[in-house]
This record gives sequence, C-alpha cells and structure tokens, in this order.
Amino acid sequence: MSAPTAYGHEIRTDLGTIRGALAEASTTPFWLDDPDRPAARGGVSGLVSTDLLVVGGGFAGLWTALIAKERDPKRRVVLVEGNRIGWAASGRNGGFCEASLTHGPENGELHFADEMPVLNRLADENFAGIRAAIERYGIDAEWEETGVLTVATEPHQIDWLREAAEHSANETFLEGESLRERGNSPLYRAGMFGTDGVAYVNPAKLAWGLAAAAERLGVEISEHTRVTRLRTDGNVMVAQTAHGEIRASRVALATNVFASLLPELRLFTVPIYDYVLMTEPLSTDQLAAIGWTERHGITDSSREFHYYRKSSDNRILFGGYDAVYHRGRRVKAAQDQRPETFERLADHFYSTFPQLSGIRFAHKWGGAIDMSTQLVAFHGSARGGRVAYSAGYTGLGVGATRFGADVMLDLLEGRDTERTRLKMSRRLPIPIPPEPLAYPLVQMMRRAVAKSDRNGGKDGILLKLAGLFGVGFDS
Repeated sequence: MSAPTAYGHEIRTDLGTIRGALAEASTTPFWLDDPDRPAARGGVSGLVSTDLLVVGGGFAGLWTALIAKERDPKRRVVLVEGNRIGWAASGRNGGFCEASLTHGPENGELHFADEMPVLNRLADENFAGIRAAIERYGIDAEWEETGVLTVATEPHQIDWLREAAEHSANETFLEGESLRERGNSPLYRAGMFGTDGVAYVNPAKLAWGLAAAAERLGVEISEHTRVTRLRTDGNVMVAQTAHGEIRASRVALATNVFASLLPELRLFTVPIYDYVLMTEPLSTDQLAAIGWTERHGITDSSREFHYYRKSSDNRILFGGYDAVYHRGRRVKAAQDQRPETFERLADHFYSTFPQLSGIRFAHKWGGAIDMSTQLVAFHGSARGGRVAYSAGYTGLGVGATRFGADVMLDLLEGRDTERTRLKMSRRLPIPIPPEPLAYPLVQMMRRAVAKSDRNGGKDGILLKLAGLFGVGFDS
C-alpha cells in the first residue's frame, strides 16, 4: 500500500470549520474585485478596416497590441475583447511571473533539449522586457522580485531540492532553523530558496496598465466585441462580430483557452480549471507565527502542487493542487466555482499552517487554463501568413505571453528570427482527442499523477509512456 502523503484528497480538518471559514467568501476573483477597475469600453459596430487586428484582451493580446505600436507607430492596431480586459485567466491567476518559457528545465529538456541555451537566454530577455515595460509606462502592477521558496513536503523530495540547489549558483538549500525563518510549517521537511527569474504582480492591474499604455500609443480597444467567425477575402481577413465586421491585413489570435477561430487548432489545447483561495488580511503577529515575514512566494515539490504568495495588504493567496477538466471541453462561468475543491484547499491551508486555524477566507474563485500536451505554448501562422496564433500556456502565461506576442508579430511581419526558428514556433504539440475520449483520458492521467506523488515521485507505466510520446501532465 502506498504511504500517506502530506496532502491528499481526504479532508482531515473538521468540515464544519472549513465551511464556516468559506461561508462569506466572495466568488469574484480578488484581483478583479477592485473599486478602481477601469470603466468598460464601448464595442465595435459597422465596418472597420485596420492594419492589425488583435483578438483577445488578456496578456497575450495586450502585449501584442502594445509591441506592435512600439515597432511601427504608424500601423493602425485594433484590439477586440469579447468580455472585459483581463477578465479571464489574465485577471484571476496567482500573479506568479516566471521567466521560464519551458515550464521548468526538465520539461524543456524533454521537448527542446537542443534549444535550451537559446530558450534560457530568450527567457531572461523577455523577463527583463516585462520589467522594463512596467517601468517605462509607469504601470502600477505591484511588481516584486522577492524570490521563491520551494519546499519538500515528502521525504523523497528532500534530495531533489538538495541536488537542484547544488547545481545552481542562485539557489540555496535550507533545513532546520534556516528553513523556519522563511516558512514555519510542520509539513516542511526541507526547502530551496532562489531569487532569479520570478516576480509577483497584481495581474489585473498589469492587464489594465498594459491596456492604458497601448491606448496612449494609439491602439483602439473595444470590449464586449466577440468575434464569431474569421474568413479570407482576397488579401484581407474579415472578422465577423455581432454588430459589424473588421477587415484587417493581419490578425493576431490571442484567445488561448477559448475555442480558436482557426478550427484546425481546436484539438491542441484543453481547458483545465485551477482554483484559488484568498484569506482575509493577516497581522504582523500572525505572519511571524508562520515564519513568513518576508515577501517571497512559496510552492511545494509535488506533481499535484500548491502555490501561495502574499497580496500587497498581506492576505495569503493559496491555490493549485486540483487540476480539473470538466466534461465537454467548454469554458463556462458555472465552472468557476467548485465547492469540493475549495474545501480541499482550505483543509490543505490549515494543514500547512495550523497556527492560522481561525483565519477566514475572503475570496474563492477558479478559472480555465489552456493546457497543451507539451505543457508550454505553441505559436504559428496560417492563412498564407495573414493570421498568427499563440496558445497553450499551461499556467505560465503571466510572463510567457509577452514572448508569444513577439513571435506572432515576427510571423505576421515575415521576419526570420531566433524566435520563429524555435520548435515551439514551427510545430504543433500532440493533439488531445475530442470528446467522448478527452474526459476519461484526462481523468486517467490525473490518477496517474496522484499515484506518482504517493509512490515517492516514481512515475508509473502510463506517465512513462506518455513521456516517450512527449506528453506531460501535472497540476
């Protein structure tokens, strides 16, 4: 029988306590629950002509529009969003901005081994570009480069972290008192602390700031303007909306988790739902009790992992672990709430920090991530080079979407660059089958991941076989 793990699917905290702590939590994502949220913009009606049409008002679309005007100020750029700027994944994620373009070195070696030196350099350049743009445009994104503590909650993870720290000049292995000074939990067996390549942002403020900066450069942004169809008319692409059409010389598709306007791409991503809790603000004494007096974030080393960080007013955001695929492959507002996952997260929070057993949760929410089988984004062009796309970010979109924007613009401009020569820009990942096959397949992979955690991190036959075919899966 497999040994019990620090975290599990069995609820260990009194269920009445958990439900009481969640009872008054708002279902609006914390970042979007802001009285200073910008007013909604109007929509497009009638006939519009433009040089570049960007479809999607999340990070990928906003970076594309902004960089397009930086490259060519005379180019007319129109961005349309079917709902509100930053309302989907870009406004409801944890705010971890990672430099990595490959979902970590191991996944990078699996898919892009011969390109890793280039990818690592491009990742660093992209990360620096995000920082520079925030400074240049005066975006109040609450950017913090305060490091990350990766913890071992199971015995087999201790050697993983020790070995990783030994092979890195920028990370330190922690045990005992040095670990408790970064985070004091009865579940922590060891830790690794590093400061390179990770920052924290208020993701909604970043999205709103990028939109405002783009508009100052002349980008025309419309909200509540959903494109329902994309067709070719001679040398022009025509985007159909409910109230008109947009004719564009070039189109950048930044719709990510939502069904692509290019039907041939719809099997290359699947919507996986991630869920998050946000506590009420913590006092200085409460933070001291858990040894978390600095501003770094924390994540654990399991395949089914948690991520947590502080807000500017010292709330703790606690998310991850469950990676939920809802049957039908659709993105629905009703799926943003999942009581059983919120209860599991609350249980895991109290198990991690029993010192905070009386803390209540102020917000609980979820949202869909566009997962690809290679666990990183893919980019490309279609319709004779008039349409570019970028999708499949699998939870790394806060930072990597800026890189995807550059790739899309390179492709639309016909440029031959290091970015366009990458495998992730020249080939598609392995597709995910349609329903009714998708649901049982994803559930089977989830069970295999959970079993790996219970089995000392050793992958079973299914995960090993999937790896041979370049397919990955974690939470």
